[in-house]
Amino acid sequence: MKPRLIVTRRVPAAVLQRIQTDFDAVVTETEMGQEETLSFARSHRADALFLSGRFKLDAATIAALPDHVRIAATCAVGFDNIDVAAAKARGLIVTNAPEVLTDCTADLAFTLILNACRRAAEYNAIMQQGWRRQFGLDEYLGVRASGKTLGIVGMGRIGRAVAKRARGFDMTVLYADVAELPPDLSQGAKFFADFRDMLPHCDILTLHAPGGPACDRMMNAETFALLPKGAVFVNAARGGLVDEDALIDAVRSGHLFGAGLDVFRKEPDFDERLKDLPNVFLTPHMASGTIETRTAMGMRALDNIARVLAGQQAIDPLWV
Repeated sequence: MKPRLIVTRRVPAAVLQRIQTDFDAVVTETEMGQEETLSFARSHRADALFLSGRFKLDAATIAALPDHVRIAATCAVGFDNIDVAAAKARGLIVTNAPEVLTDCTADLAFTLILNACRRAAEYNAIMQQGWRRQFGLDEYLGVRASGKTLGIVGMGRIGRAVAKRARGFDMTVLYADVAELPPDLSQGAKFFADFRDMLPHCDILTLHAPGGPACDRMMNAETFALLPKGAVFVNAARGGLVDEDALIDAVRSGHLFGAGLDVFRKEPDFDERLKDLPNVFLTPHMASGTIETRTAMGMRALDNIARVLAGQQAIDPLWV
């Protein structure tokens, strides 16, 4: 018999084909909530759950899972939606999908940087409205990204990939993290133990820190004020890192030149005041949104599931 699997979110075609070939699966056309997932897990006698970063696998949901569910694999790299301690206490193997999202997330972060610097949202609005007027040499001017000082909060895989791209734009790279990286990883970037000490030096700031209570609203009125006037702010990490009221105030006041955002405190029902700010460039949480990366994410989750159900060690266990 094929292993029994519950897939809680739509997946790319190649991932779906593998699921249908290798598993006895319940697959959704939309997105399953917690109660629906629990119901299918019981009725289908599921061995495994395939999750996305939006599925909240909290302690209550873990406690309600039937004993035959052995692994829950998220296709995301972040796992602040999973109560890892509760999973460990129950003996539920939980895995994520690191590495496969790195390049596309870094690409989108740099897309946000360039579009925020060069006022792309405003330029696009002008073209959509039909243009029809030449602009003076002093109108609608952006700021040059090349040669600027870029501050990175969180110098993990994605932060380092952003730094690599920044060097191609002759940027000076600063970073803040819990520990200083060895030279072969930092590649000359300057380390700050406290990100607040880094902020006054940043022409552009990009966040790549994890979500969760420890980093909640790390960018707030106090920390935005530490950035130099005219700085550009980018977030392709977690919406919870930002106090959006403070961000809106910093943009409206002119303290920030602009911002680029892929993530929001509430998704998909984001704060629509942000879209009304002309110098803010927005994307709908699509940092991993390429055919190649979304397929790789799904395959990595399935690899973890297949190994565990075959009695082998998971590739990406969140606890051991």
